Amino acid sequence: MKYLLVTALVLVVFWLWRHNREAERNEAASSRSARPGSPSKGTEVTEVVACDVCHVHLPRSEALIGHKGIYCSDAHRRQAGG
Repeated sequence: MKYLLVTALVLVVFWLWRHNREAERNEAASSRSARPGSPSKGTEVTEVVACDVCHVHLPRSEALIGHKGIYCSDAHRRQAGG
């Protein structure tokens, strides 16, 4: 009787392990099928711009907008006269 119980326990553990592996494979396959250039769910796209003086790239939300362009700091905005 105990051998039957041990065998049943081993089969249940094996089934759970295999079921989880199949779920992981399906999840990986669905993430690979998404378009490579498109952002995944839950990610936010941030536009990146370059400073007109030093050409450093920074997020648009952190950039300073002048009359003559986009700048990374107030000193560069004043230097460009914009």
